[in-house]
Amino acid sequence: MPPTSRATLIEVANVANTSKTSVSRYFGPERHKLSPALQTRIKQAADALHYQPNLIARGLKGGGSRLLGMLVADIRNPFSVAIVHGVEVAARKHGYALIVCNTDNDPALEQRHLASLAAYQVEGLVVNAAGQPQQLLQTIMHSGLPLVLIDREVGKINAPVIGLDNALAIDMALNHLSHQGYRCVLYVSEAPEQASARQERLQRYQQQSASLGLDSAILTSLDEQETTPALRDLIQKNRGVSCAVLCANGNATLAMTRCFQHLEIAMGEVGLIGIDELDWCELVPPGITTLAQPTDAIGSAAVTYLLNQTLPSKAAKEVQHHHPPVLIPRGSTQLIGPSAHLSP
Repeated sequence: MPPTSRATLIEVANVANTSKTSVSRYFGPERHKLSPALQTRIKQAADALHYQPNLIARGLKGGGSRLLGMLVADIRNPFSVAIVHGVEVAARKHGYALIVCNTDNDPALEQRHLASLAAYQVEGLVVNAAGQPQQLLQTIMHSGLPLVLIDREVGKINAPVIGLDNALAIDMALNHLSHQGYRCVLYVSEAPEQASARQERLQRYQQQSASLGLDSAILTSLDEQETTPALRDLIQKNRGVSCAVLCANGNATLAMTRCFQHLEIAMGEVGLIGIDELDWCELVPPGITTLAQPTDAIGSAAVTYLLNQTLPSKAAKEVQHHHPPVLIPRGSTQLIGPSAHLSP
């Protein structure tokens, strides 16, 4: 029968007939210093007592918590879920556990979570910021805690930003649409001032659409009261011209897919392409063309950067900061002729 109270390290040592130091070594990075026979005794004693080591307490004693912290702007966003998975897998491979805090895009909650993660003695911090917690992040960095940003810059914080190669993603999307025969492109994004990645994509869209000689339009809202009229206007003002919609992220792709369905517009008749590969994109007939972010590679690079900070420079691994997307072409960008069925 399991013990009624939590077993202690001393109790494990007594049952295994060894010292507390040996038990501590068994559950730490020095297990290899113990004989196989002693390792077996300690394991059997720990199993019998249902003992679980207190990693946070070990961290407080200077042994390293083996914890990494991660701050996510919106855990409901599919991109955030995929990035968390990439970071967690990479952390686990290196023997670290991951503590994830979701801010729900609330700057005040973000501040509280950052303070909590620092108190947990995490050995590194991955931040996908909702607001601009510049002052607190500066304080954390000055304390010596390794820090890496995902996808978004934060003010003048001197920390690397690891994420998608935004310029390349826009180039690939516009080149694909141009090669398919589309000549007019509506770019749809959430408010760009809220995230540096959105600003980079919008700026590149403006440059590259002009370079390719494409007619361009921009919508920086996902409000249905604005998206539906914008799509209708795109078609009505460009009759006889093949039009397409380029969505800056998964949220924009979802919003515009609803508009296509509401207006009964066939995908391909008006092209649709989005940054971020979402599970449902291949299920919406005829399939939505996407640019998939390499979230596992981004997560792995973030963890590698954090761990590099604890290694001598010669042992540090090279970290790629800007990762190329993968184009997944589907039926939504196979041109079937300009739309002319909407009434004026």
